[in-house]
Parts: sequence; structure tokens; C-alpha cells
Amino acid sequence: MRFAAIADIHGNHLALEAVLEDIRRQGITEIVNLGDCFSGPLTAGKTADILLGLDALTVRGNHDRYLIDQAPEAMHVSDRVAYSELTERHLDWLRGLPFNAVYRDEAYLCHATPADDNVYWLESVSSDGHVHLSPLEEIEALAAGVDFPLILCGHTHIPRAVRLSDGRLIVNPGSVGCPAYDDDLPRYHKVEAGHPFASYAILEKDGERWLPVFRQVAYDHQAMAELAAEKGRHEWASGLATGWLR
Repeated sequence: MRFAAIADIHGNHLALEAVLEDIRRQGITEIVNLGDCFSGPLTAGKTADILLGLDALTVRGNHDRYLIDQAPEAMHVSDRVAYSELTERHLDWLRGLPFNAVYRDEAYLCHATPADDNVYWLESVSSDGHVHLSPLEEIEALAAGVDFPLILCGHTHIPRAVRLSDGRLIVNPGSVGCPAYDDDLPRYHKVEAGHPFASYAILEKDGERWLPVFRQVAYDHQAMAELAAEKGRHEWASGLATGWLR
């Protein structure tokens, strides 16, 4: 049993196209998508057209929720720009996405945590704004009641696998289209991949155990960085060009 997991595309259609081509080259036909599909100063409409044509089990991320729950004038600038490119068909697709899902009775899918689409699961932010791996006990507490051998989440854009003490595996495939960002909650911090590549994960069952393979895919990230700069989003331009916020 083998499939691919993608997450946090954030309206980057060039990154998504490159990842989908790499998935095809691996001989994989089944994909799950962990949300935050469109928000960003890039190409939300083109990204939506691609995703709506995929047969991919998809859960809704926090930024997907903002696009259907908030009035445009109340949205953050990244959501507002994405919203302006989306058609009613795209928005209806978002409205139909579930908060969580189960893939083939084996993998539990959510965007952030099983209880909240806007909380970090595998990472914590220290008092000085440093993002680090959370203690195992805290990770396991959030996994209580999720009785599946494989658990998939996104949200932090950091590729990571954590094996729980009972053998369950939690995997974040990283971000397809946004390798660096900053946030004010729970306090100001930066998340930086340190590279400009598109990230995803392949999950393969080996006997009774799931094994992740993390992949980074090259694409024309400079074109997306230039687009972000043209739209006045220089922090996005830096992240897309380098994987760092400068």
C-alpha cells in the first residue's frame, strides 16, 4: 500500500504541478491533501483548477476556512488576494471539504490537530520565538482517541515524522508551495525550510508498519518569487526564492 500526501499548497500552481509530476514518476496514483490550498499572493485560481481536477481526498485547512467564513474586507491580505481569484465553483468545493477524514481505514487526516485547525501539533514556539519539536507527551495527548496506525497533518510546513510510544506514526509532509512564513501567534516566530523546493511525502506500508519518504522537488520558484514581489509581498518573495525570510 503506497500513496502520496501533500499539504499547504498556498496557491502556488507551479509547485503543485511539479509535485504532481514527481508523484506520477514514482508510479503513485493515489493522493491525499491536508489543506491550506489557495491562500497567498500567487495563483489561487490556477491552483484551484488543478485541484478540482484531481481525485484526491482533501481536508480543509484554517486558511481554506477563512476563505468561506469571512467577508473579503475582514480577511488577511493573503486570503483576500486568493479570494479575488476564486470562482463560486472553487468556493463551493471548499465548502464541501471535511474537517478531517480517514483514508482506506488506515490513515487519519487533519490539517493541524484533531481538535483545532489552527494549532501546532508536532512543534511548539518558545518564549523567544524559536520553533522546536514538541515533547512526546504533548504530541501524544493531542493524539488521544485517534486509533489509526498512520496520522497525517500539515499546517506548520515542516516535514517531520514522529513515532508515538504505542507505534502510531504522525507525519507532516511539509509544504508544497510556501517554504517560509512568519506568524504572530502564539507569539511572533518564523518557520523557514532553508530551501526553495516543493515538499511532499510518500507513505508506504511495510508489513504492519508505515514508513515515510520525504521528497523535495525543484520547480521555477523564482517565477513565483517575482510574482509575489510584483504584488508587494516581499516576505513571500524572500521565502519562495530562498526558503528564508530576509
